[in-house]
Amino acid sequence: MPKIKTNRAAAKRFKKTGSGKIKVGHAFASHILGKKTPKRKRRLRKSFLLDKTNMKSVHRLLPNL
Repeated sequence: MPKIKTNRAAAKRFKKTGSGKIKVGHAFASHILGKKTPKRKRRLRKSFLLDKTNMKSVHRLLPNL
């Protein structure tokens, strides 16, 4: 059985924390920022932890994570 290849696009977007959770950056923060409030843009700068419901699909893309 061959090894499972890592999805390189996903590998650039997800990081694993020390406790094993997956950290992700927010979407919608790169352009068309004039209409977004400063509070919203501040929140988009921070990363967030992936929800438990999406963990299975991310583990399929990143078998070594």
